[in-house]
Amino acid sequence: MKKVEVEVSDIALSGSSSGAYAMVLGEVVGSRKLPIVIGGSEAQAIAIEIEKMKASRPLTHDLLKSALETFAIQVTEVVIYNMVEGVFFAKLLCVSGSQEEEIDCRPSDAVAIAYRFGCPIYCAEQVLKMAGIGPEEMERVEEAEASAEIEVAPEEEVKERSTKALKKELKQAIAREDYELASRLRDQIEGRENTQSES
Repeated sequence: MKKVEVEVSDIALSGSSSGAYAMVLGEVVGSRKLPIVIGGSEAQAIAIEIEKMKASRPLTHDLLKSALETFAIQVTEVVIYNMVEGVFFAKLLCVSGSQEEEIDCRPSDAVAIAYRFGCPIYCAEQVLKMAGIGPEEMERVEEAEASAEIEVAPEEEVKERSTKALKKELKQAIAREDYELASRLRDQIEGRENTQSES
């Protein structure tokens, strides 16, 4: 099986399904993208690890990582190896001493685990050929989803609040494990602080 290394290039609300997210995997060397629809909790689990945010309590994928490491099991790579009728299949490649095992899982879980172990994410070339899209088509998809988006932009919602109030809200969001909101608040705070330091 020919494999292509990919990484998460975007996670955004999916316009096609309420409450669902589109995890977009992009080639590390190349321009093809592979959008996969995933659930909100999985999107959150991936996003907080990419953003290096610390959960107040271990999330499911943190628990799995701790359990595997407790028994000296390392995840060396994850592979999205097949797609059947729009459903993607992935597996974890695990090593313990000289023993190697493959564990089937969903792509969203595979990616969340990969970022926690710092291991590479691969996609089978045949899957990219079947479901991957080029930059021009990806741009059209993003434009269509943006036009379907009816929520108020987070920046508009928090523009009038003070930075001190935003920092307090950020702590509260992390405490109640609302990492999507926490990520938006953190970006807003960093943007303000960068603007202030430049002026």
